[in-house]
Amino acid sequence: MKKLVLAFLLILALPFAALAENKTITIGVTPFPHKDIMLVVKDLLAKEGYDLVIKEFTDYVQPNMALAEGSLDANFFQHIPYLENMNKEKDLKLTWVAKVHIEPLGLYSHKIKSLDELKDGDTISVPSDPTNCARALRLLEAHDLIKIKEGELVTAKDITENPKNLKIMEIEAAQLPRTLDDVTAAVINTNFAGEAGLIPSKDAIIMEGKDSPYANVIAVREAEKDSPAIKALAKAANSPEVKEYIVKELEPKGIVPAF
Repeated sequence: MKKLVLAFLLILALPFAALAENKTITIGVTPFPHKDIMLVVKDLLAKEGYDLVIKEFTDYVQPNMALAEGSLDANFFQHIPYLENMNKEKDLKLTWVAKVHIEPLGLYSHKIKSLDELKDGDTISVPSDPTNCARALRLLEAHDLIKIKEGELVTAKDITENPKNLKIMEIEAAQLPRTLDDVTAAVINTNFAGEAGLIPSKDAIIMEGKDSPYANVIAVREAEKDSPAIKALAKAANSPEVKEYIVKELEPKGIVPAF
C-alpha cells in the first residue's frame, strides 16, 4: 500500500518537477542589432544549460504587451525612457535588468549631404513615439536647426524657434527609412537605418554622440527580475564576449556598448 501511495505521489510531482527544470527563456527582439546580439547571448546561455528562444517583432509596442501578458520572459528593443513611458501609459509593471548598447539617432537624406543644404520650408520626418520624437527634436536643436521649450516629452508643437520654417512630420519609427524619397531628411533610429542598408558612421549627416542617455536594455516583469533565469540572461548580456562583439562588429555601424 505504501508503495502505491508513493508511486501516486511521484506521478503527481512530475509536472511540477518538469516545470522546475524548465530552463527555456523566451525573449522578444527587433531584428538589428538586437537579434544579432541575442544570438551571441544564446550561445553563452547554452553553456549554462539555458535555451534562449528568440522571437522577432517589427514594432515598438507589441514586445512590451507580450512581456506584460506573459508570452515572453524578457524583451530587448527599447531604451529606458521609452520603457518608463510605456509603464506609465499602460501600467505594465516592467523593469530593466541590463544596459546593453546605445543606438545613436541620426539624420539621413537622399536629397542633401549637409545641413547647409536645408532650404526654407523643407520637411524632416521624425519618430512618432513620444520619447524618440523628443529625442529627435533635441538632436535637431543641438545643431541649431530649431529651439524647443524645456521638458522631456516635447513635440513639434513645443518648437519655439524655427528659422528655416522646417516642417516636422511624425512617422512610426520603423517606416522612417521609406520616407527618404518623399522628405528632405529623416531622423532614424540606428536599428531601422541598418535594416535599410544605411551605415550611421558613413551615411548620417548628424548623429547623437556616445554620451547619449538612451541605452537599450533588457526588460522583464518586475516580479521575475531576481529569478535565476533572468539573472543568467542579464549576466550573459553584459559579458566580455558581448562587449567584444559590439565593439568589433557593431561600432563601425554606429552602435556602442553601454556597459
